[in-house]
Amino acid sequence: MFLKISSSKPEVRSVSHQKPIKRLFLLLCLASLGSWLGYKQLQSYLVQPEAIFVLGGHEDRERFAAQLALQHPDLPIWVSSGSPQNYVKQIFTNAGVSSHRLHLDYQAKDTVTNFTSLVTEMKAKGIDSVYLITSDNHMNRARIIGEIVFGTQGIVLKPLSVRSDNSPEPIEKIIRDGGRSFLWLLTGRTGENLLRP
Repeated sequence: MFLKISSSKPEVRSVSHQKPIKRLFLLLCLASLGSWLGYKQLQSYLVQPEAIFVLGGHEDRERFAAQLALQHPDLPIWVSSGSPQNYVKQIFTNAGVSSHRLHLDYQAKDTVTNFTSLVTEMKAKGIDSVYLITSDNHMNRARIIGEIVFGTQGIVLKPLSVRSDNSPEPIEKIIRDGGRSFLWLLTGRTGENLLRP
């Protein structure tokens, strides 16, 4: 016959605080992101831009910028890798905008380099806020890149979308180019050569 002897020590269970801590961390991250996005939205609403910045690639963007330039006759206009130079000048001239206000730049190869190739020059000219002009289907990616590249250099964006019949860009492109923008912040390189096969 076997006797079972029980221990007089109470059984101790370990209480895991990891789940509440993970939830709290996630909540704090989401709250921080929400606060930052709210702040950027309010900042964008209140800012009075000092320049017009057009992401080239579609003639409609340049035409939209020409009309905006008429409403803001003192603002310089920056067009990054848009239509051919003479054609862009003609669009603005036809709209009644002086070509002396135009700054045409053809260094950029893609959306990330639209921002990285001009941020230093704009800061040197004392520009702290811009109207950001691009197509509505392209605006989410442009804003993410712009907030990382221009925003970290103190340039505030006020986005104005040009209507497009194209569907919004996939989230993968936004994530990829957001990552490339952070890479630029850390290394000064955009990783554009990684995009080529």
